[in-house]
Amino acid sequence: QAQLVESGGGLVQAGGSLRLSCAASGRTFSSYAMGWFRQAPGKEREFVGAISRSGAIRNYADSVKGRFTISRDNAKNTVYLQMNSLKPEDTAVYYCAATTGWTTRLDGFQYWGQGTQVTVSS
Repeated sequence: QAQLVESGGGLVQAGGSLRLSCAASGRTFSSYAMGWFRQAPGKEREFVGAISRSGAIRNYADSVKGRFTISRDNAKNTVYLQMNSLKPEDTAVYYCAATTGWTTRLDGFQYWGQGTQVTVSS
């Protein structure tokens, strides 16, 4: 079982950058594909991106392609979400999640962090 803890959220102006981190403990981190999701007020949780166990494969939502980058460091049991050129519509609670499979579906992820707030001001 994986325990996930996100950090790095905060308040940033439009056009700025943030890097989120998600530290994992428990079962071997490299056995999980990892994903990032977000949930804005009044909206459903949505897929942001995912990275395979080795880091060789990455998948992004169209809304963040070219602006966000997922990476992972299996030696540090950590996955990152680098967010550049942030927009007010990126404001949400960001969650990391782990899956033993490979999917972009929310219901395909077995383990979730508690979330970190990202607020982008205009």
